[in-house]
Amino acid sequence: MRLLPLAPGGPRRGSPRHLPSCSPLLLLLPLLLGGCLGVSGAAAGSRRPNVVLLLTDDQDEVLGGMTPLKKTKALIGEMGMTFSSAYVPSALCCPSRASILTGKYPHNHHVVNNTLEGNCSSKSWQKIQEPNTFPAILRSMCGYQTFFAGKYLNEYGAPDAGGLEHVPLGWSYWYALEKNSKYYNYTLSINGKARKHGENYSVDYLTDVLANVSLDFLDYKSNSEPFFMMISTPAPHSPWTAAPQYQKTFQNVFAPRNKNFNIHGTNKHWLIRQAKTPMTNSSIQFLDNAFRKRWQTLLSVDDLVEKLVKRLEFNGELNNTYIFYTSDNGYHTGQFSLPIDKRQLYEFDIKVPLLVRGPGIKPNQTSKMLVANIDLGPTILDIAGYSLNKTQMDGMSLLPILRGASNLTWRSDILVEYQGEGRNVTDPTCPSLSPGVSQCFPDCVCEDAYNNTYACVRTTTALWNLQYCEFDDQEVFVEVYNLTADPEQITNIAKSIDPEILGKMNYRLMMLQSCSGPTCRTPGVFDPGFDPRLMFNNHGSVRTRRFSKHPL
Repeated sequence: MRLLPLAPGGPRRGSPRHLPSCSPLLLLLPLLLGGCLGVSGAAAGSRRPNVVLLLTDDQDEVLGGMTPLKKTKALIGEMGMTFSSAYVPSALCCPSRASILTGKYPHNHHVVNNTLEGNCSSKSWQKIQEPNTFPAILRSMCGYQTFFAGKYLNEYGAPDAGGLEHVPLGWSYWYALEKNSKYYNYTLSINGKARKHGENYSVDYLTDVLANVSLDFLDYKSNSEPFFMMISTPAPHSPWTAAPQYQKTFQNVFAPRNKNFNIHGTNKHWLIRQAKTPMTNSSIQFLDNAFRKRWQTLLSVDDLVEKLVKRLEFNGELNNTYIFYTSDNGYHTGQFSLPIDKRQLYEFDIKVPLLVRGPGIKPNQTSKMLVANIDLGPTILDIAGYSLNKTQMDGMSLLPILRGASNLTWRSDILVEYQGEGRNVTDPTCPSLSPGVSQCFPDCVCEDAYNNTYACVRTTTALWNLQYCEFDDQEVFVEVYNLTADPEQITNIAKSIDPEILGKMNYRLMMLQSCSGPTCRTPGVFDPGFDPRLMFNNHGSVRTRRFSKHPL
């Protein structure tokens, strides 16, 4: 039996299709007050577009993460636009998801890691950021029905943060997973009430449960208001438990042996240099197996996408619905001899898939524009007709790109920032390592540390394809890559690049690390409109705001 996406007492088939908490008059009031004045994406006189956001967990783009998703590529990518330069501002689940919801860089939403202490679903997050997320605006100001199903933030449901009873502002229907990704034996908050699931595939496999409640929402929702759906799958996050019918697929698939696979990270930050090269046979076997299982879990996501698109089409709503598909961060499997994880500054961890179809988007389009997940919220609000000037978001609306606007002025750089995590005690399995490291493997290769704290400017223009990064450590270590000549980021050119370029990138980094709202969208140093005088404004105050250790 399917889970129904409606709270007890909500509408059923044959009953009036209105949200229990939103009468038509209440939904109309924000419009009369000027909340969402435009009809952005629908013909005049028709209902505003619906929006679906499909979010996977740890799905890379660089290492073939989209390969298993044939249906998704056909139904979304080939029917719309694929972004070839889509990035996350932080390669870790909770900070990245917070950026999606708020449209802000981590230094503005202050979620720095996956812990309550790092502001992940904390009381502070709930009080300050949740009321200003784009779903909250969609519901309160634009009259959208809003539906969430899946993984929210890693610490969601923690007793010290309100438990599963907490339903964030902005959601009409709430089906949220307690804490981190699982496939079986998990608990969902269903509109604030806990429901436990076991390990029976037919009723408990989480990706399929999310598909079923999403389809039920499409059948049971109100037909008088537009809707927004966010479906956040566990795949391909560990423990990589595939559906039974897919557990024998990809038996001859191995992690890509690209140029930066199983090589020493020469001239990189010490954390990368400490990885043992070559990797042990057990590590290689482990990462190959993980790579294969990750692909297996994605086949159920592909099924979910197909079911969702078919139901939208059957219900006559597909042509008025934007569908976004993306991931919260990338992933690596053996690059620079790091076995498996994310958190690093390189393309394989910060670059993600982004596919969009919807009204006004021509099929089979590819955009090279530099975009980030902070752009999703502004784009969806723009689709709903809400003025972005009323928000504090750092991102930009992708709607002009999606509609093929010509002579478009666009950004040339984005900020990537990460605050490293470590343990105060020595890892008992690696006594030779000092305290301060974490995410260590049996062969004592660690994926994170306190001073794996960095910030980067990722720049792409017609002439430049650069990444400039600074670490907050005793040596203020710098990494710079020319991705035109070195797409695998093997050679750190920090000591050989033109000092003038190095200086410009350093100043731009400081500017972006202190930006907020419109100042995050100012021209980069390689843009024709860049004003060099900006580099010297408030220089001292900018420098002191870097790498905040106390985010709350």
